[in-house]
Amino acid sequence: MKKILSILKKTLRWQRCSRAVAAGLCLILLLALVPQRANAGMGDIISILTSIYSTLRGSIGGTLTTIQGTNANIRDLHQQVVWPVSIVNQARGFVGQVTAQYRDPMWQIHSLSNNSATLANPSQLELVFRGRQVGSLTQLGPVFQRLYQSVPAANDAPTAERDMMDMDDASALSALKTSVVSDQSGNQMLTLADQMERQTAQAAPGSTPLLTAQAQIANLESQAFLQRMLASELRQEAAKLAHDNAARKRSAQATRNLRDQVHEMLSRP
Repeated sequence: MKKILSILKKTLRWQRCSRAVAAGLCLILLLALVPQRANAGMGDIISILTSIYSTLRGSIGGTLTTIQGTNANIRDLHQQVVWPVSIVNQARGFVGQVTAQYRDPMWQIHSLSNNSATLANPSQLELVFRGRQVGSLTQLGPVFQRLYQSVPAANDAPTAERDMMDMDDASALSALKTSVVSDQSGNQMLTLADQMERQTAQAAPGSTPLLTAQAQIANLESQAFLQRMLASELRQEAAKLAHDNAARKRSAQATRNLRDQVHEMLSRP
């Protein structure tokens, strides 16, 4: 009997049952285990019930009271020391205030239309590369070519000039495509930031490590996008330096040719 009561106490301690539930379970269990006598009288039944009631009020009742007191102490420790309710509510109010104050103006600035082209081809090109949609990248090449024209034929320009034109067009088109991808990624990061703001305003005490991990991941993604943009800018600057250097080389070649021609003219008898 003592072994059964001990197992029941442990089960009730983990499940945090109420005193009434524990009493009901113990009553059912004891009635099932008590040997039934054929001629049990009312006095015997009352004696058994009295014994059960005394056991519940004594050992089990005291244990449940201790468990409830311990739970109350743990709850007070969490709400007053570990995660003070007043400070948590203050942080939530601050997040809500900052969000309400700056979210709408920031979205208005981000979605502000600054298209300035007026003619047909420039307007179409500007619409594509300001659209912030990666799916429109296939349209960027034809629109770019219609505006800036294709590379001249081999008989219409020197080979060096045609090569530089082709390289400059490729570099410019790559930079435009990268900017479109970056704009769409920026929109996604803003959406993620809004979601994290809402999670922070509704976060439960103790969820700070999870929110911090999400913020760190978002920060890494933002840094990765920034590195891509910096790499694209470096490539653009490298192409510009190569173009300027090629122009200097052509100037030096033209000067050398002119010098040779003048020398040839002066050396004639």
